Amino acid sequence: MTTTDTRAPDPRRLQELLDRQEIHDALLRYTRGVDRLDEDLLRSAYHPGAIDDHGIFRGTVEEFIPWAFAGHRASHHGEQHYITNHTCEIDGDVAHTETYFVMVGQNRSGTPVTLHGGRYVDRFERRDGEWRIAHRISMVEWTGGVTTPDLPPVDRRQNGTVARDRSDTSYDRPLLTDERRTLEI
Repeated sequence: MTTTDTRAPDPRRLQELLDRQEIHDALLRYTRGVDRLDEDLLRSAYHPGAIDDHGIFRGTVEEFIPWAFAGHRASHHGEQHYITNHTCEIDGDVAHTETYFVMVGQNRSGTPVTLHGGRYVDRFERRDGEWRIAHRISMVEWTGGVTTPDLPPVDRRQNGTVARDRSDTSYDRPLLTDERRTLEI
């Protein structure tokens, strides 16, 4: 037997879901912006003048972005930031979040791969209807490395362009497959 719920949705709960999604979207703009070295995308995760405290760096987002990009360019061929567990407490136009992260960096020298794990503890604010980071503390809780894998190297030209800029395949609109590309097995 099927029943239909005729109650109207609670607009406060719906707004909370929308707010949580917008906050999560800002977190994803941060990770993608750092990984692609996309200054505009990274900047869109923060309010102007936001504070970022990475322990070894503390300053405004305007100071943070060039510092972070210079460090990533000098140290890594590429990196990937993954966000996992996420809590979010919303109180009006302010939200406090804690988001676990893992960063994997393909090093230019030394250990081929570096791993960092920790948490982003953020204060988000909704200004002019938009949720962005107002203050971030990035807390690295562990680091490690990986030795050279016992696997053949990956040919990155097989299925798209991997780049740390807007030539990366993820920016292609529309996303097309090159039918002339063949995979060698």
